[in-house]
Amino acid sequence: MARKSWNKLVRDKIPDYLAARGIASQTRKLDDDEYYQELRKKLQEEVAEYLEAETPEARCEERADIREVLTALAMFEDGNMDQVEEVEEKKSQERGGFFHRIFLIETYE
Repeated sequence: MARKSWNKLVRDKIPDYLAARGIASQTRKLDDDEYYQELRKKLQEEVAEYLEAETPEARCEERADIREVLTALAMFEDGNMDQVEEVEEKKSQERGGFFHRIFLIETYE
């Protein structure tokens, strides 16, 4: 039996997915500090995978993963996404979004 170490946060149903395929696994539940740190690592991992994705479909998959991690972070820190959405809306109203493709070259004071 080949052993492979992962040592990373995975989606909740991954142990069941592995077991259904006859793959034994060892897991443990993270405490709050570990969970927060692993979510941050997972966000970095998913952003890196998005940046490396070569097709629109692959980029869509990675955006979904990024959003899932952001939701988990919000749920852990605030209990929901409402505050994030409120801040996003406020910033969009005050400063705009990123849809007009404006690239700031320099400023003069």
